[in-house]
Amino acid sequence: MKSNVHYVIEGILAAAIICLFVMQLSGNKKAGEVTAKADADTTEVPLKAFPVAYINVDSLLQKYNFSIDLNEQILKKQESARASYTQKARSLQAEVKDFQYKMQNGAFATRERAEQEQQRLMKKEQELQELDARLTKELMEQTQAMNEQLRDTVVRCLKIYNKDKGYQIIFSNTAGSPIFLADDAYNITGEIIEFLNKRYAGTK
Repeated sequence: MKSNVHYVIEGILAAAIICLFVMQLSGNKKAGEVTAKADADTTEVPLKAFPVAYINVDSLLQKYNFSIDLNEQILKKQESARASYTQKARSLQAEVKDFQYKMQNGAFATRERAEQEQQRLMKKEQELQELDARLTKELMEQTQAMNEQLRDTVVRCLKIYNKDKGYQIIFSNTAGSPIFLADDAYNITGEIIEFLNKRYAGTK
């Protein structure tokens, strides 16, 4: 009788162990399914939760009226600087030519007078080179300042535009950018140009 009870107890324990083992396997399987589902959801979230767009900067610069006006200002400054330099350069060239003619025909009364005139012309040439360097530097500084002004204006307007759109990132797609390929569906260049030009027209 005692041995029969012993066998019954061992059988019950064995069945309990088997049940626990089955439950453990079932629990792991469900946990794995939950984890896999969570992982799947995680991979899908960025595409839905982080909308992105891009702007073709080359097109924007060509069609944004503020950019066009700034470019015209720079061109006018370049033309003015070039005209000023060209006028002085031609004047110096005429004086050098006259000096050479006088030297060939012995028009200077003394050698000292010829050397004085030569020194004067050399000084004017140096001043002309300094003028060229100064005008070039000024144009570069003005161009840089206008580019910064243009960029600040675009960024400020994009922040206003994006309040309703909710883009997480707006890329710039232009020559040399890290974007090699982008679907046209993400291209908001036309919308941005229209938005910028309306705001710019309102400031005039």
